[in-house]
Formats: sequence, structure tokens, C-alpha cells
Amino acid sequence: MDRVTCLLIGLMTWYIGLFAWLAYSPVDRQFWAMASVLPVLFVIVLIASYRYVPLSPLSYILIMGFLTLHTVGVHYTYAQVPAGAWLNDVLHLGRNHFDRIVHFSFGFLLAYPMEETFRLLGRARGWVLYYLPVITVLGLSALWEIVEAWVTEAVHPELGPAYLGAQGDVWDAQKDMAAAMYGSLLCMGILLGFRILHRISFAAAPIGMEEREPVSQVPDSSS
Repeated sequence: MDRVTCLLIGLMTWYIGLFAWLAYSPVDRQFWAMASVLPVLFVIVLIASYRYVPLSPLSYILIMGFLTLHTVGVHYTYAQVPAGAWLNDVLHLGRNHFDRIVHFSFGFLLAYPMEETFRLLGRARGWVLYYLPVITVLGLSALWEIVEAWVTEAVHPELGPAYLGAQGDVWDAQKDMAAAMYGSLLCMGILLGFRILHRISFAAAPIGMEEREPVSQVPDSSS
């Protein structure tokens, strides 16, 4: 069994264990059930597509990082996560910002796996390769807010913004989408900067070094 396979098994074991642990006695069982459907389907899709579109180990680690944060958030409901409450007490933020952290992480942690998917499946190149993950993150964030509003209207219309976790902020949905967009922009900016520096260092290598295989954890978009 190679190292990549061991890593993937370890990540899956971590997710299943965390999911099972936090599935026990969540703060709001109905909210937990509804918010857990899409992540579970996402994991199933990743498993089913691995043979055809295997992503890099880095992508799977980033995906699991986001799923971990989301799983913790839906166990407590985002407005009641202890880590967010502690951060509010320390920094006097006026609200529990764990939900905003997760939305930012959605963009920051999933933008690179999206970039890799567009590069492998769509053969995207150039500026489009960096644009597509950002606009996809923004679109999915908007879709999530819309679906969340529909579900709330159907299940708990009397609770409204309270069930959505707005915590009294009428601009909560817009700020959540903006946080995800900022995260994706930061990720793509770091990725672009890394690749530019890599090309510069490779071009400046002594004669004869150019023929050696460049070592990089992040595939070049031009390849």
C-alpha cells in the first residue's frame, strides 16, 4: 500500500469517526440532519470519481479540512460553537463568527481542489484557470444561501433569521458569500504567486539544471 493510499484511508477514517462522534446528540437534530446531507453526498462523489479524476493529496487534505470545520459547526449549530464564543469573548466581536470562518474556509480550502478539477477535466489554462474557482465558489455560496432560506421557510418559517443563524445581522447572507469569495481570492493569489516564483527560480537555474524535473507540490497551470 503506497503513501497516497494510506493518506486517503486515514482522511476517510478521520471523517467517518468525527462524523459519527458529532452525530451523537447534536444541539439541533433537525438542523444537523439537513446540513449534513450535502457534505455526505460530496464525500460519496469524491469516492466514486477517484478512479476517473484522482486529485492530488493536497486537494484531499484541504477538502477534509473544510469538512471537519463544517461537521463541527452543524453539531453545535454555527451560532453556538464554543470556539466562536471564545473568540467573541477575547476579541469582543459582538457575535459568534464561527460561521464566517467556515464560509471563508469554503473559499480558501476548496478553491484549489476546484482549480485542479478545472485543469484536469476542462483543460482550463491562463487567467480562466484562476477565475473559474472564484466564480464557482461565489455561485455555490449564493446557492447555499438560497437553499438554506427555502428549507427554513418550509421547515421553520416562524423562526426565520434565528434558524438561519443570522444572529441579528440583516446582511448575514451577503457577508457569508463575501467571506467565501475573499477566501477563494486569497487562495488563487497564493497559488499564482507560488507559480510565478517557481517559474522565475526555474528560469534562473544554472545551465543544465533546466533539464531536471522541477519539484513542486502545486502543478503548473501551463502543464
